Amino acid sequence: MRFDSMVDAIGHTPLVRLRASGDVQLFAKLELQNPYGMKDRVAREVVLAARESGELAPGAPIVESSSGTLALGLALVGTVLGHPVHIVTDPRIDPITLAKLRSLGCVVHVVPAMARHGWQSARLERLAELRRELPGAYWPQQYGNPLNPRAYQALAREIITDLGPVDVLVGSVGSGGSLCGAARALRAYRPQLRVVAVDCVGSVLFGQPDLPRRRQSGLGNSLHPENLDHTVIDEVHWLNDREAFAATRDLAREQGIFAGNSAGSVYQVMRGLTGLLAPGTRVVGILPDRGDRYAENLYDDGYWAEQKLDDLPLATEPVQVPYGSRVTSWSYAPVPPRELIFVESNTTGTGMLALHQAVRLGLRPVLLTHRPGRYRGLPETPAEVVECDTNDVDALRALLSRRRSLAGVTTTSEFYLETAATLANGLGLPGSSADAVAACRDKARTRDLLSRAGLPQPRYSVVRTPHEVAAAVARAGLPCVVKPTGDSASTGVRLCRTEAEAQAQVAALLAVTVNVRGQVVAPAVLVEQYLRGAEVSVETFAADGRVEVVGITDKSIGPEPYFVETGHLFPAPERPESEAVRRTARSALAAVGLAHGAAHVEMRLTEAGPVVVEINARLAGGMIPELIRLATGLNLVQRQLRAASGLPLEPLAPATRYAGIRFLTTATTGVLHAVDGVEEAAALPGVHDVTVTAPVGAAVGPATDAYGRLGWVIADGDSPEQVRARLDQALARMALDVTPASDGTAAADEKVTVPA
Repeated sequence: MRFDSMVDAIGHTPLVRLRASGDVQLFAKLELQNPYGMKDRVAREVVLAARESGELAPGAPIVESSSGTLALGLALVGTVLGHPVHIVTDPRIDPITLAKLRSLGCVVHVVPAMARHGWQSARLERLAELRRELPGAYWPQQYGNPLNPRAYQALAREIITDLGPVDVLVGSVGSGGSLCGAARALRAYRPQLRVVAVDCVGSVLFGQPDLPRRRQSGLGNSLHPENLDHTVIDEVHWLNDREAFAATRDLAREQGIFAGNSAGSVYQVMRGLTGLLAPGTRVVGILPDRGDRYAENLYDDGYWAEQKLDDLPLATEPVQVPYGSRVTSWSYAPVPPRELIFVESNTTGTGMLALHQAVRLGLRPVLLTHRPGRYRGLPETPAEVVECDTNDVDALRALLSRRRSLAGVTTTSEFYLETAATLANGLGLPGSSADAVAACRDKARTRDLLSRAGLPQPRYSVVRTPHEVAAAVARAGLPCVVKPTGDSASTGVRLCRTEAEAQAQVAALLAVTVNVRGQVVAPAVLVEQYLRGAEVSVETFAADGRVEVVGITDKSIGPEPYFVETGHLFPAPERPESEAVRRTARSALAAVGLAHGAAHVEMRLTEAGPVVVEINARLAGGMIPELIRLATGLNLVQRQLRAASGLPLEPLAPATRYAGIRFLTTATTGVLHAVDGVEEAAALPGVHDVTVTAPVGAAVGPATDAYGRLGWVIADGDSPEQVRARLDQALARMALDVTPASDGTAAADEKVTVPA
């Protein structure tokens, strides 16, 4: 077969029938026969597409993180087409691959040590530095680039041309591109195609804990790639290092195919399926990697002895386990094609993130919403969107009764917590008691339950008519706090210094009959004692009848008379009263009956001790879950989704660092023209995220609730002082360009105003 270049020679790989006992037909698609391996297909697809779109300029560099075959593919395609190629890898790279890369003219950057989340995390951190050093560099992003799975449509066409429709497809999973891309294309010819994924023990891809020191390469992952679509996959098998390596040797001895451990693992699973399938079934396994780079490890008896591989279990057939169970040897589980229902979402912070996280848990996110346009970034999420009346619980119940394979019902919106709990309870799905959630949503009811339990809280009165205000103010004292009983994001919460101010605020709140989501508002207002002292929140998680404290968050509050949260620090430094704070939080949750999933308990640290301000039956807002992830490595959003769908929970992790956030606000009422210095701030050491949520042209002004915040900056560090300094430095480089509403003249750049 003649080709005009090595780029054109990619693909067209053999399909070979394997020797097997019985009447099941086993075929191996020898992707290892590409010039350097299976991912040559991805390299060609993404580089050619980027050149065509202009994203990759002529002669511009290409940068990527890879430990093997994609690196070689990019080195081949990039250099042939005239692009310098930089590959970030780690010390696990084998000498043969390293030699090939360097011989092709590729620049190889080897990270020296694992980061907090393993080798791939360290590589991505170095990649970010490299992109700053090489302006105009193109990053293919193999784990999230949709061109990755698209590249394997050609592979599927080759199989159909050579064999016809296929009954079972078996493939290893690393980025998810090859198996998911080929499976989607093959299902166009045979919709009932059974797709079997092959993973390794110690990989997080299918609900397992991460073991960064696993010896297998080419499959498995310590991160969750966007291109892995669990809904395409019917079943997953896990093999440990010994089982994978032994099967790879068997593949060479029995079939004459000298391959790598990914191919060997696929072969082992194909053999395991033969006794379970009907005669005549056609099984195709994708064999991605050749064996030359494994000569000094899996094919070396000395390596086996040094690594004590024979000490690992060696199963001759797989054991079926419940999905999410921890495995140590060859096991398999059906991948449940289950839907996680989201009843609306929050509009800032973790709402859209949760939809992506659901996919990474093998769940299919379905967002029920009255108004999809409310959510910035929704079209970029993998969620199915169902437009419906989310304030009609009976209609929602009828809608869900027609859905199949429900894993759970949840929400990231404060306003729909009770709705989600009611639906979950009625369907027998995991979740909090709807009554407990309702007790948290109704702040007056919370106060009543805390009073019965004898827990510390402010003096308060529930006011339903204006003539009750005077007595309520007398009970609370001045200044007092007036707040609605069922809103969110500090909306309507105000410090009142006189009885007249309290009267006016109560009247304003009682005049509100529906909230921002169109829900009927209870005609009741709280008038409370003003508590002096630092504000903190306690982040908790309840499971199996036990409440665990994730940590305490320090909170910064904006200028009075409002109570807008302008910053957070996690974890809060230990104080003499910290243990009392944790104890009070647990008692408060017991008082309202909240015993499932995440909760966010707000308190003031008064001279008399910690006093409960609010209990929220949800994850903290204000990006606190992201701070927890940076400080502890714990993905609390994912943990909450696990709880909502009945998946096993990973243990909590202690904080090893500190992380903080500052919200962008303005003191000027007017129109936002620009936010300058964003890129400069984002490039500072320790700064993880600079996000502006207010669009150019928006009317802005001093924040009276959380909706008035314009964005945020997130940083981490080794100490609270370092975090605060990094946030200060980032904000000092930013400026808001706001035209005041009074005269319409352009204002001088206004520094971002965030109280410390």
